Amino acid sequence: MSKQDVVENPKSITSRSGNPIQVDLDSVNLQLENKSSSEIINWAQTTFQEGLVLSTSFGIQSAVMLHLATSVVPDMPIIWVDTGYLPEETYVFAENLTKRLSLNLKVYQSPLSPARMEALQGKLWDSDEVKSLNLYDQIRKVEPMQRALRELKAQAWLVGLRRGQTEHRKTLSTVTQQDKLLKVHPILSWNNRDIYQYLTKHDLPYHPFFDLGYVSVGDWHSSRPLMLDDTNERDTRFKGLKQECGLHLDLTLGGSKSLDSSTL
Repeated sequence: MSKQDVVENPKSITSRSGNPIQVDLDSVNLQLENKSSSEIINWAQTTFQEGLVLSTSFGIQSAVMLHLATSVVPDMPIIWVDTGYLPEETYVFAENLTKRLSLNLKVYQSPLSPARMEALQGKLWDSDEVKSLNLYDQIRKVEPMQRALRELKAQAWLVGLRRGQTEHRKTLSTVTQQDKLLKVHPILSWNNRDIYQYLTKHDLPYHPFFDLGYVSVGDWHSSRPLMLDDTNERDTRFKGLKQECGLHLDLTLGGSKSLDSSTL
């Protein structure tokens, strides 16, 4: 599909030149159904060109998507939302991967510093109320990400979500619409074995917390290793109270759905 294609019931994404890019989600998902991850990324690059971005959290398996995407589009803008509460190991991991893969990294943070937020709102993460945890995610993650997408004039957003991660992600297709953007999921069908094989083949590292028993890592105060009695890997984040942080939900749903940090 090219930018000039006009199809029935299209989703229109406005390009930087002001011209609409017509994308029919049903048709595109059928077209990409049996394509490899690299082919999916190549389709996204051909379709959206400079309007394509990737996000990362430099989590446990982030090296996979970073390597996959930059192998196809070396200079792709990569958004990293730094909450200000990441473990020291995450910052070192991010620095090393950025240098190794020559990433075109764009770092975004909340305009509200951690100290100021704590003074005005308290330690929002230290709560058993989902409302407080959602406010934390809105301040430290969702607002910076939405600002990044606007400032970078993103039309499509590559993410490393996988169906096995949360109930919401089980419902996703390869290409979906979130608010005014298209989301592209190149490794949606991958399992843990696929991840391991890709990392091994390309000699890529896991986040160092993997060796400490973590299957997901976010902020230092809201992540823990996987325990034998955990029924879901997501129980290791925010006391198991949340499943999505809002980054990967429509803005209209972000305030009403249970949320949890992305493993990207």
